[in-house]
Amino acid sequence: MLKLHLKKKQQKEVTRITEYLVTGGAYFWSGYFIIVFSEPIIGLWWANIIGNTVGVTVNFLLSRYWVFSSSKDKQVARVTYKYLVLTLINFYLNFLILSSLQNIGVHIAIGQFIAAGFFTIWNYIWYSLWVFTKGQPGHKHQSAPVLHRPKHVRPPIKRRKK
Repeated sequence: MLKLHLKKKQQKEVTRITEYLVTGGAYFWSGYFIIVFSEPIIGLWWANIIGNTVGVTVNFLLSRYWVFSSSKDKQVARVTYKYLVLTLINFYLNFLILSSLQNIGVHIAIGQFIAAGFFTIWNYIWYSLWVFTKGQPGHKHQSAPVLHRPKHVRPPIKRRKK
């Protein structure tokens, strides 16, 4: 078995990506079946909305509490708002991707896999950098960085007064 020797921070990120992929799988499969099986009955637009609403709900709960561990009550409104903004963009993008693929003859069942590949990367970037960030709202940065002497530079020698 291949054993990777990773630093603690790298191992944490590998674990987080693995959890993200499991969470994304739960999102994908719940939405996939609803979209594929309901599209012939209710059309792509409504199948996309219903399927992705179910998937988004599953994804939000798993991402918030498991993958990105953003469970502080103070952050709920901020995180939920950001997640909903990204989700609305994603609904529209998913519809555009699926309808474009359908127009060139790609079946919806295959189109969902293609869209999922795009959203796997797209959402991970947005979730980790914007939606589920650890920073507190209103966090103020220092006006100037604190300067530290590099470790390889010796402190000045103090001379005794005579």
